Amino acid sequence: MIFPASYSTLCPSALAEFVAESYRLENVDCSLLVRGVGDTYLINSHQGRFILRLYRSSHRSFSNVQAEVGLLFTLKQAAVPVSYPIIDRHGEAIQTINAIEGQRCAVLFSYAPGQAERTLNERQLYIFGQQMARFHKVSAALTLTGDRWTFDNNTTLFDPLAKLKAAFENDQESYTWLQNAARRIASHLASIDTSKFTTGYCHFDFLPKNMHFVGDSITFFDFDFMGRGWLMYDIASFWQHMAIEVYAGRMTQQAFDNNYTIFLSGYQSHRAISVQELAAVPYLSLGFWLFYMGFHTTHDQFYSFIQPAQLNVYVTFLKHLETKFWF
Repeated sequence: MIFPASYSTLCPSALAEFVAESYRLENVDCSLLVRGVGDTYLINSHQGRFILRLYRSSHRSFSNVQAEVGLLFTLKQAAVPVSYPIIDRHGEAIQTINAIEGQRCAVLFSYAPGQAERTLNERQLYIFGQQMARFHKVSAALTLTGDRWTFDNNTTLFDPLAKLKAAFENDQESYTWLQNAARRIASHLASIDTSKFTTGYCHFDFLPKNMHFVGDSITFFDFDFMGRGWLMYDIASFWQHMAIEVYAGRMTQQAFDNNYTIFLSGYQSHRAISVQELAAVPYLSLGFWLFYMGFHTTHDQFYSFIQPAQLNVYVTFLKHLETKFWF
């Protein structure tokens, strides 16, 4: 009897054979890069480099992956620069692999050339804004086959708080503060006219680590958390990244303001943003943080992220945002 597993690591050499056969690639070498929501492998072959993503069966269903693949194919067709799925010899983009814990979906992606830049220069900021806007123009007009979640007050504020309750068992003061902050922000968003906020599919993790640059060319990747909601959530994800940089002393407030202006200039060269949408961005940052904090409670790979000392770091930063940017 083979002992059951909840999350196995598939053998790179066996995956190399699988990829070579499925995609007609030659001289394939496979190496594990990172474990996370799923597992990411680097594929080297005679035909070039690729990225193989193996999704965790407990977190991503076939229908979830189908929607992600559908979005990426549409973006590729619209010439939005993304790492896109590769079709196999049978015309399929999604593989199913029988792992010990059950079926896992796998997708082979084109390789995003270049490297991530923690701090973007002015030209890169402008291009990032342009290409995010081009992505949003496509995603706002799109209805996908497959299931994805919706980003709203419940999924970004209150549902994550319920998941986090046990993690804050010994720090009720911080948990109460988070609850009150979530209620106040939900109330604030309800008090403004959001009827004209544009809705579409969001990346929801638009951090510099999820884009590569070669000179002035950008490629987006890691759409694993994509879902439907206000497009401003994507701008908020980048806004809060720069807020962290200032908080940590790696960027001045003046540089933050200048960078944000350049980024928005690039964005608005392709797509308009209302004054009300821009004003909401800082308030959406709490939902960004709570969403991922809640996710960390569901995945053993991120157990260290929900330990008391780490949670205290997060709450202290969020209190800083409240003091400086909220209300």
